[in-house]
Amino acid sequence: MNTRNRTSQVNGGHIIISIILCAVAVLFLLPIILVVLNSFKFKLAVINTPFALPDTASFAGLSNYTNGLAATGFFKAAGFSFFITAFSVAIIALFSSMTAWFITRSRSLFCKALYFVFAFAMIVPFQMVMFPLTHVANVLHLDNPIGILFIYLGFGAGASIFLYSGFIKSVPIAVEEAAVIDGCTPIRAFFSVVLPMLTPISITVAILNTMWIWNDYLLPSLIIGSEYRTIPVAVQYLRGGHGSIDMGYMMAVITMALIPIIIFYFFCQKYIIKGVTAGSVKG
Repeated sequence: MNTRNRTSQVNGGHIIISIILCAVAVLFLLPIILVVLNSFKFKLAVINTPFALPDTASFAGLSNYTNGLAATGFFKAAGFSFFITAFSVAIIALFSSMTAWFITRSRSLFCKALYFVFAFAMIVPFQMVMFPLTHVANVLHLDNPIGILFIYLGFGAGASIFLYSGFIKSVPIAVEEAAVIDGCTPIRAFFSVVLPMLTPISITVAILNTMWIWNDYLLPSLIIGSEYRTIPVAVQYLRGGHGSIDMGYMMAVITMALIPIIIFYFFCQKYIIKGVTAGSVKG
C-alpha cells in the first residue's frame, strides 16, 4: 500500500508540474501567437480588438504581408541581416574559441588578467560606450556592413570567451599533448583536435549570438543607419506622419522576421543546455 501511495503521489506531482510548465509555455507563446493573428487583420482591427481572432470584417488576407514587405524593403534588409548575423557569429566563434583556449592553457598572470578583462566586459552597459563607439566607428570607417562585424566581435567576445573557457577546462590536456607528440604545431593541434571537441559549446555560442545580433536594433541604427537597413531598423520605417503606424503591416513584417530565428533555434536549442552544462564540469 505504501508503494502504491508513493507511486500515486509521484504521478500526481508529475501531473502538477506538467500543468504548470504548460501554463508557462502558453504565457511565453502568447505574444508570438498574437503577433501572427494580428498580421492578418486590418489596421483598425489590430488597434481595437488585438486579442480577437480574425473574422470576416477584420480579415485582411495577405495584403499586410505584400504591402508591409514592400514598404520596408524587407528582402533587402533581410539580406543585410543574414550577412551581418552569419559572418559576425562566425568571427565571434572563431576568435573567441582561439582566445579562450590560449587563456585557459596558459598559466601566466597576463592571461589570467586578460580573462578577467573579458569577463568584466560582460557587465559594462552599452549606454556607457554608445557615443564614443559611434565616433570611433566613423573615424575608422567601420560604419558599413563589413566594419560592424568587428564591432559585434568586440561586444560578443566577453560572454563567448567566458563560455569557451569553462568548456575548455573540461577538455583533457593529454589529447593536445598527444597531438603535439605526433608532430602537430599548436595551431594545427587547435584546429585539428581541440576545435572539433568544442562543437557543443560552439553551437551554444552561435545560437546565443545569432538571436542577439539578428534582433539587435541599437547597433545597426547607430553605426550603419538607414543606408544598410537590417530588419529591426527597417521596421521603424513603417512609422508614418505624426507617429502613426500601420499595425497590420508591422505585425506582418515582425512575423516574417521571426520565422528564420525560430527555425534556427528549433533545430539547435538542445545544444544550449548540453554546451553550458558540459562547460561547468570543471572550474
